[in-house]
This record gives sequence, structure tokens and C-alpha cells, in this order.
Amino acid sequence: MTRRGLWLAPLLALGGCSGMQSPLAPAGAQAASISTLFWLMMAVCGFMYLLVMGGLVIAMLRGRRRRAVTADPAISPKDSGPSRTLLVWVALIVTGLTTLIVGSFLAERTIAKARAHDALEVRVTGHQWWWRIQYRDPVSGRWIETANELHLPLGRTTRVTLGSADVVHSFWVPNVAQKLDMIPGRLNLLDLTPTRAGWYRGQCAEFCGAQHAHMALDVKVESPQAFDAWLGAQARPATAPADPVAARGMAIVTGGACAMCHVVRGTAAIGKAGPDLTHFGARRSVAAGTLTMSRGAVQGWVAQPQALKPGSMMPAVPLSPADADAVSRYLLELK
Repeated sequence: MTRRGLWLAPLLALGGCSGMQSPLAPAGAQAASISTLFWLMMAVCGFMYLLVMGGLVIAMLRGRRRRAVTADPAISPKDSGPSRTLLVWVALIVTGLTTLIVGSFLAERTIAKARAHDALEVRVTGHQWWWRIQYRDPVSGRWIETANELHLPLGRTTRVTLGSADVVHSFWVPNVAQKLDMIPGRLNLLDLTPTRAGWYRGQCAEFCGAQHAHMALDVKVESPQAFDAWLGAQARPATAPADPVAARGMAIVTGGACAMCHVVRGTAAIGKAGPDLTHFGARRSVAAGTLTMSRGAVQGWVAQPQALKPGSMMPAVPLSPADADAVSRYLLELK
């Protein structure tokens, strides 16, 4: 490593302490508890490490002095030190362990406490390699489905029911809360109480196949008013486009192969195998964070999904350039 690289290493390490995917920049009550516990463990373990290293240095210096005085540097019984030294070490160890146990108990208690309050109900199901997300409408009680983008109301607890449709996944939004596994045949509960608005990034944290790294989740924390408006918009069916090119794309999507796997509410497309496309154009990314949302990205994904995300369940859809352009225009208008 070059000298410049040695100077940059600490700066790069500090860069991991902030950002939209860092547990050390908490933006939720649960993440804050975990961050506090992490720094407590660092303080206790760091203090004990320094004591041990200090004792090692002192022992080495004392041994060097003995060698200067006598050829036998061995420690005699009378030089072994008073027994109170051992008692001090035992007291330090017990105090450190007790501090960590109490800190862990308080962190877990804080995380579990949110479950006693009224919470927004959300279901997240892991697929290879995307996220099915369903919201319980507080007014009608119906489930409103979307995919690959999670919206959370600021300051309100959201209770997320986690499940898997195929293999073991793991749900983790580092800034907001702890990670929790998603196991086939089992439902786990996770409470999220965001405390700072903004965009964050979630990720599957359990290796789940070839495209595990491309199973990301965009998370937006917004004011309760903005969230209610967003959820109300998500509940509405798709509107028919006025643009003739987009209308042609609608006919292809809702009357062709796409309709077998995807649903576009308000149309003939009622497939359930793939993500809900009703408001696809309002999302930030394509294919669970693989591509940034744009017409070119959508067109490329529809035409050659295996080239962009090998092994995904999305088959290539053979379309002429004109039809591919029409489909991408229509999908981007689904907002």
C-alpha cells in the first residue's frame, strides 16, 4: 500500500459511519438502541484491551530490567505481586460483563416496547430476487400491494410481518432497525419507528442465490401527511394513458406475456408471480435496485433481463424496437 493509501484508509473507514446504509447513522428508534449498545461494547472492550496491552508492556519492561540485573529473569514468589491485583482484575471483568448484560437487556427492551402501541401493518415477502410489499389500508382494511420500495411514516411505528416465498432471506435497513431473517413457512415480526425523514437503502443480508447482491430495497421516511397521500395514491388503479404510443404499450403489457406474471390494477393484467406494476413508474429503481429508473433501463430490462440480472425469474420478452419503446413509455406513466 502506498503512503497516500495509508493516509486515506482512516478517511474511508470513517465514511462507513454515515450515509443512507449505515447502522452507525441511526434514523430509527430501534437502530438508535443498537447503535448505543454498539458504542457501549466498543467502550468496555476497548478499555479492557488497553488494560491488557498496558499490563503486557509493563511485564516486558520489568523483565528487561531483571535481565539487566541478573541472568535469571524469572519472577520469584515474593515478586509475584499482592493478591489484591487479581481481585482488581476480577472486579473489572465482572463490572464490564455486568455493564454489557444490562446494556443488552435495555436495548432489547426498548426494541420490543414498540409492539405495545398501535402500528401500521405491512407485509414484506422475500422472493428471488425482489420484495413484495403490502400495506393494510387503515380505513378500508384492504391490502395495497407494491414492490421493491418501502414507505414509512415519520415518528409512527410500523409493524412489518416478514416471510419468504422461496429460500431464506434477511430483511435489513441499517439506518432504521436491526436485521431479521425471512424463513419459508415462518412469519417474523419487526417493528420500525423512523425518527428522521429521508431516503435509505435496505438489503437482503442473507445469501439467497446468484443475484443476492442485487436484492436491494429503497426506503423512504416521510411525514405522516405525505405518507397518507402516497398510500391513497397507491390504492387507486392505474389510469389509461392519453399518449397513443403509451396506449399501444398498455395493450402489449395487459394483453400479452407480461399479464401472465404481473398485475396492473384496473386492467386485464392480473398475474401474481411477479411484482405489482400498477404504479411502477413512481419508483426509484428497476429490478430491486439493479438499475436507476429511466426509459432506457426499463426498455433494457424488458428486452434482456438475463443480461442485466442473470438467473432472475424474469424471461426475455421478444419485442420490436417500436413495441419496446411503447412498453417503456407506458410503464413510466404508471405513477
